[in-house]
Amino acid sequence: MRTAFWDSGDPEMYFDNPNLRWGSPSYLLEPGDPGYVPPANPVRETKTKGKKMKHNSYYPGKLADQIVWLVNFNAKIGSHATALGLTTTQVTAIVADGAWLIYVLQNWLTAVRAWAQSCTDAAGLTQTGTGGVQTLPVFTAPIVPNGTAPVALGALTRIFILVQQIKASTKCTDDIATDLRIVGSEFIAPDLSALQPKITAKVNGNVVDLGWGWQGNAAFLDACEILVDRADGKGYVPLVVDTTPNYNDTQPFPPTKTIWTYKAIYRANDRQVGLWSTPVSVTVQA
Repeated sequence: MRTAFWDSGDPEMYFDNPNLRWGSPSYLLEPGDPGYVPPANPVRETKTKGKKMKHNSYYPGKLADQIVWLVNFNAKIGSHATALGLTTTQVTAIVADGAWLIYVLQNWLTAVRAWAQSCTDAAGLTQTGTGGVQTLPVFTAPIVPNGTAPVALGALTRIFILVQQIKASTKCTDDIATDLRIVGSEFIAPDLSALQPKITAKVNGNVVDLGWGWQGNAAFLDACEILVDRADGKGYVPLVVDTTPNYNDTQPFPPTKTIWTYKAIYRANDRQVGLWSTPVSVTVQA
């Protein structure tokens, strides 16, 4: 066996390696060691994953602009159906997708975020507030507009696929493309080796709020891998492989003041890509 360090660059250091043993120190079992599990194949197989579509530059990056784009596309796709050779069934389905997307992004998500903030405020009052018996906020979803109904998952992906088909056809004129706001070229893939996450850490009550984002490269990345050093002699250990920006570290705080340090790296196609982030630290205490 050999001593293992997470940031050593050792190709055997991956989460599901059955020969990896975490401890102080951590170590890797090698052929001949009791409990060693030989690889099924000489080369570790890459898991098959759903391929992320690389969004065309016609689709805005900001949520408010995305809603404006969806409203315009939904309102006008029907008027161009004949010219584009789209069937009534196609138009009906894609308009239903758009309507549900608009409701979720404009109405439901806004309400969820407002409720989440009220929950955070309520948690603070629970800890240090004054007054009578507390009533916790209850989420009530906005009323779904008439003519709008839930659709199968992947509504935006289906819209992108239809747009690709429209743009590839000979029936899509420049005027139609402009009216539907689908004019744009595909993004050029970034240099993955140069990407570096930017992370933040802030104590919020009894958790640590970790902030991170895609920096405009979500279409080319799969996750952000975050490690933590809790100053317990173990060094950096895995915390999470997160696929949604921002994360809450809910590990109970130690009884004495301790510095926790975090660092992160992006992942694509089941491997680390780019550079490790600049470490960030917080002081925690129960």
